[in-house]
Order: sequence, then structure tokens, then C-alpha cells
Amino acid sequence: MRDENIMKERLFIQKSKEHVKLEEFIRKQFAQAKCGSIEVQYTPVVTRIILHTTTPGLIIGSGGERIKETVEMLKKEFVIENPQIDVQRIDNPDLDPKIVAQTLASSIESGVNFKKLGNYYLQRIMDAGAIGCEIVLSGKISGQRGRRERFIAGYLKKCGEPAKRDVDKGFAVANPKLGNIGITVKIMRRRSELTLAVKPIEKIEEKTETVEVKPAETNAKASVAEPAAAEE
Repeated sequence: MRDENIMKERLFIQKSKEHVKLEEFIRKQFAQAKCGSIEVQYTPVVTRIILHTTTPGLIIGSGGERIKETVEMLKKEFVIENPQIDVQRIDNPDLDPKIVAQTLASSIESGVNFKKLGNYYLQRIMDAGAIGCEIVLSGKISGQRGRRERFIAGYLKKCGEPAKRDVDKGFAVANPKLGNIGITVKIMRRRSELTLAVKPIEKIEEKTETVEVKPAETNAKASVAEPAAAEE
């Protein structure tokens, strides 16, 4: 039983590594295009790769040449028998943290002030309909010494199950002259609250019994009357 669990863990780790390598290869292959999330669906017949991007024309190429080249490379390097690449356009790129992080990285590399960029994209994300967002820049931003700048707006969950479910994360690296700068973008687009069905507490009817208690004076009179009757 223990050996079976170890084998399952190894298979799970191996598949996770293959998935990460596949995603890195696709991002390098289409580095000029801004790719958002990449989904890989494994089926017995085909392996479908879904790319979300703002520039589908750069990925497809003229007559689908780039798609065909990428499919052939996937067959050789990753031994995938029948890969299919599906390209989907992102309707609102301001709500995709990966796209925002890549845009920030390219702007920082071109020499734009990081404070203006942070405040500008923070406002754009909130205007696009986000509940909350956070942009964190870490590295050699404005000097030889590395530091960290944080821009935040709205309501953003930091921990727990709502943070995993409702907060989307994106990361990119800018390569300016001073040194690398890591860019982390978190966007909370929805807010799903847990609704607990609490049953109302049933009222318990209290039963009260009335007990008549004779006052102490009547008892005293009765005790005095008994010896008087005995003397007579």
C-alpha cells in the first residue's frame, strides 16, 4: 500500500513537471505575443492547448504557419501524438493579471517611471470592474539597492479559501539596466461568500406549576391553639 502511494506521488510530480515545461516552452515560443493563462486538456484522443491572448494574429501567423511549426515541435520534444492549439482572444486585458504584469515589465524596460506606471495601471484595473487589486515591484527599482514598492486599491483577500478561489495572480520579470525587477499582480474580480443554512432554534415551552404556600402566621396560630384545647 505504501509503495502504491509513492508511485502515485511520483507520477503526479512527473506530470506536474511536464505541464510546467510545456507552459514555459509555449511562452518562449510566443514571447512577442502577450499570453495570459494557458490551459492544457489531456484526452485519450487529443491534447488540447488553449491560449488566451490579446494578439491572436501574432500566435497564428499568416495562414497558420506558426501554429503548424509549434505543433511539430511539440510532437518531437514532448512526444505528444496529436496536439491541438486553440487561440482565444481576451476581451478585457485589464482584468488579466498576467497581461498586466507583462505590460508593466515592457514599460519599465523602456524607462517609464515605476510610480506613474503603478498608479496608472491600478486605476485602470479598478475602472475595468475589479473589486480589488495589488501591484508589487521588487528589485533594483531606482538604485543599486534592491527594495520593494506596493500599490493597492479596493478590497483584496489575502488568505484562506476565498483568496485561492477569487484572486487571480500574475508574475513577470523586467530586465532594465540596473537589474531584474519582479512584478506581481493580484486582481480580485469576484467575491463569493459562503452562505450557511442555519435552522431556527425551536422554542421550548416552559411548564410552570403553581404551588400554594401557607403563610407562617397561620401555622403559628394553629400551633398555639392546639395546647389551649388540650388544657380545657
